[in-house]
Amino acid sequence: MTFYSLPFTPERTQATEARLEAIYEAARYGLKGDSLAMAAGLTPRQFRVLADADPLVEMAEIKGRSDGEYTAAKTMYEAARDGDSKAALEILKHQHGWVAKQQIDVNIDQQISITGALEKAQSRVIEGLYTDVTPPAQLEDTSNASTDIFSPRRDGVDGKVVVPLTEG
Repeated sequence: MTFYSLPFTPERTQATEARLEAIYEAARYGLKGDSLAMAAGLTPRQFRVLADADPLVEMAEIKGRSDGEYTAAKTMYEAARDGDSKAALEILKHQHGWVAKQQIDVNIDQQISITGALEKAQSRVIEGLYTDVTPPAQLEDTSNASTDIFSPRRDGVDGKVVVPLTEG
């Protein structure tokens, strides 16, 4: 078994002007965390170590974010100023906390009189006579019916259900 010697030289990452500029540009475009580190040409671990070691890294990131936000805000403001109603509405909603009403308030100031309501209800009542209509004793002609619906053993509703054959 052969053991190969791997040369190891510790990499010392420094906050050079080019790296700070790359961090600034990535932050200006809105990148954060690992995406910012990779766009700046660093691994996430290298970026964290560099940010802990040099306060200029954090300053470049903050400055990039603020410049990106300023550019976007200025663009929206200019569009709203030039008559873009959507841009103006978005500025109102997101920067000034404006919310469009979702409901309509209808206030009707009217008093209700109970006696007046009863009088109106009485006027709506239909007055008239009624006649009790009782059905005739037999509704259909059952002279041709061949079977009786009720069993002859049925004694009554409240009595026994089935009467023995000897009684019937």
